[in-house]
Amino acid sequence: MNKETKPMRIHILDKEYLVACPDNEREALFASAELLTEKMKEIRDTGKIVGADRIAVMAALNMAHDLLEQKYTRDEYQLNVSKRIRALQDKIDLALNNGNQLEL
Repeated sequence: MNKETKPMRIHILDKEYLVACPDNEREALFASAELLTEKMKEIRDTGKIVGADRIAVMAALNMAHDLLEQKYTRDEYQLNVSKRIRALQDKIDLALNNGNQLEL
């Protein structure tokens, strides 16, 4: 632990953990612990999975899946935006070239 981090107590599914965290990331850590606890409780409450370790792994897998899905959606959106920008650039170039030809 360096000077910039301080130990912080967080609770995840009724267990306490001591985590080193920079001051400027404390709120994000609390929010992350809260989200993880919610996901783990959802999985636990289905009654299909028993054991904190298994529940934690399933919650992590679900959250990783959601993250990858969002990344895929973002990447797809960026690709579509890039294609649209390129099409607009081509139209502008064509219009400018037609305008230059009319001036001659």
